[in-house]
Parts: sequence; C-alpha cells; structure tokens
Amino acid sequence: MTEITYPYEYLPLPEQEGYAFKPVSPLRRTQLSSGRARQRRVYTSTPTNLSVSWYFEKEPQTQLFEAWYRDALSDGSAWFLMKLKTPLGVELYKCRFTDIYEGPILVPPNHWKFSATLELWEKPLLPKDYGLFPEYIVQSDILDIALNREWPEA
Repeated sequence: MTEITYPYEYLPLPEQEGYAFKPVSPLRRTQLSSGRARQRRVYTSTPTNLSVSWYFEKEPQTQLFEAWYRDALSDGSAWFLMKLKTPLGVELYKCRFTDIYEGPILVPPNHWKFSATLELWEKPLLPKDYGLFPEYIVQSDILDIALNREWPEA
C-alpha cells in the first residue's frame, strides 16, 4: 500500500502561529506509602502531539483540504506523510489527525483558516545514542560548514 502524502503542490504548510509540540510522557509513576514515588520508563517510542493551523488564501485550497481529509484520509483516520518544521529542520514525518479539524474560519476579506492537532508517529529526535556525544551536537554547524567546504559535491 502506498503512503498518503499531504498535497504540497497545492496547499501551504502549517503556519508558525500556534505551532507547538507536546510529547506524550513515556513514564509511569507509582505513589508509595512512604510518600515517595517509583518512576519507570514504560516505552521508548513516544508519539508527540502537534498543534497546527493552515491559512488558505484561495477558496479552491479550502475545498481541496476538506476533500483530501475526507477522501484520502478517511475522515482523518489514516496516517500520512507531511513535511514539518522541527528542531531537526524541515523533514517528512508520519502523522495523523487526533480528531476533526476546526474551521473553516473566515478571515476577511476572503481567506480561510483551519486548525487541528496532529499526532506524530515518533518524537522528532536525533538518532539513538547521539545524546552521549554532546560536543558533536553543539558543534554540528561547524562540522557541516567544514565538510561542505572541504568535500563539496562533485
């Protein structure tokens, strides 16, 4: 089965206003009778919720968005791929709507706005074990500049 992709050719990416990540906690806490609590990690792959909104300048964009949601995503129940801005940059992420979107809201003179919460399959993080080498992360821009200057693409 092919992956469903957000229709970038016709629709804009989400706006920056209100764009916020909320990771689902991987922890479980058990209150002990002593007053302390025991805490443990329940799972390592945690989803993240992302608040997004779209601003459509043309009515056909609004029509396409709602039709795509209904037809391609089976009223929002299907997973899809979408380019999203994260601290890692702009990359493709697997996501789905947590519920139906809000809107369309009329923004005068004749524009439309939608908002929704997306569930990302995984929290956008660097690959496992990168956190053990903080100097590589903090100095990655220097390494990137040096590598591209010394080894440009042929």
